[in-house]
Amino acid sequence: MAKVITDEKSIDELLTRGVEEVIVKEHLTDALRSGKPLRVKFGIDPTAPDLHLGHTVPLRKLRQFQDLGHTAILIIGDYTARIGDPTGRSQERKPLTEKEIKDNMKKYLDHAAKVIDVRRAEIVYNSKWLSKEGLPEAIELFGASSLQQVLHRADFKKRLEEENDITLAEVLYPVLQGYDSVKIKADVEIGGTDQKFNLLMGRRVQRHFKMPEQDIMTLPLIEGTDGIRKMSKSFGNTIGLDDDPNGMFGKVMSVSDDLINKYYELLTSEKRSIADPREAKLELAREIVKLYHGEKLAKSAKEYFVKIYSKKDLSGADLPEFRIKTNNLSILDLVLSRQDAKMLSLKSKTVAKQLISEGAVQIGGKVKKEFWEIVELKGGETLKIGRNFFRIKIIAQ
Repeated sequence: MAKVITDEKSIDELLTRGVEEVIVKEHLTDALRSGKPLRVKFGIDPTAPDLHLGHTVPLRKLRQFQDLGHTAILIIGDYTARIGDPTGRSQERKPLTEKEIKDNMKKYLDHAAKVIDVRRAEIVYNSKWLSKEGLPEAIELFGASSLQQVLHRADFKKRLEEENDITLAEVLYPVLQGYDSVKIKADVEIGGTDQKFNLLMGRRVQRHFKMPEQDIMTLPLIEGTDGIRKMSKSFGNTIGLDDDPNGMFGKVMSVSDDLINKYYELLTSEKRSIADPREAKLELAREIVKLYHGEKLAKSAKEYFVKIYSKKDLSGADLPEFRIKTNNLSILDLVLSRQDAKMLSLKSKTVAKQLISEGAVQIGGKVKKEFWEIVELKGGETLKIGRNFFRIKIIAQ
């Protein structure tokens, strides 16, 4: 077992960098000073097939606990994903099938391993207990909270005011999440600020089962590439851990200048040291790409970005191929035709149409703003989608 680090500087960094609130801070501070290894929980439901930088905010905090000698417990909510966390939802989340959940989970550990040391972590699936315990256990669990307490949360109150349905499964979701803390004997649970109600429920459920209550740590939500809404697949504004180095670099460079400091604090271990926003953002993008692709690819991604975006020099550029099977198609069909269009955050036709209407699509340097326009292509043209450049290649059918 790793020795627990208790020096004040490390504890202060853990408790303050990128942290919104700690409940109860005095208790957790004393626990960190005690030298006792703590069991630190972070749970994530596999509602999408991959992770993005927004997910790394709590994962990085979990890694900080690991580096101080504490036990990181990553709970993958393969059972709770069937319900879906109602936090922040104005309508019921569409339930996922067992197959969808399994497909989504395939890359989760590989992605999490880019941030935490999964070899030293406890990886737990909450179906281990939630799928096996029967009605007597459920009745005991649901006695841990009242309907009034759950419905008091802001998102449920809003849905009631708007006369939108709230399912009983959604009402029970926070209690089930809290039960996870009971089963793994969590000392600490971390999550985004939007998770505060659920995290506090964990304390309540532990108290119901006569266990010591976990301390909780809430972390800021990070805005996506649109600079407005939280990073989410639903909004098409993510920077994925699976994005290629050039794409990742370009997406970081596309965020607004007022997010630079926040990105430095939540997504890196560095502090902004450059006054000029553009230079600071270039260094930020290099640092983030380095974390997930290594120093060499981060350096080449920066060189690529400077050449393509700053010097506007596409001559001889080694652009990724954008393969299409026909040379006569609409702008919308063109944008959606690439197999890995998910790299471009194009989750739906609606998102693609919006991108086109905003002038984010160019062919041969000419902006194409009408999604219905039919274009004839010869192959070899430069295609720009957002901040991503491609070379069109027509393949024989």
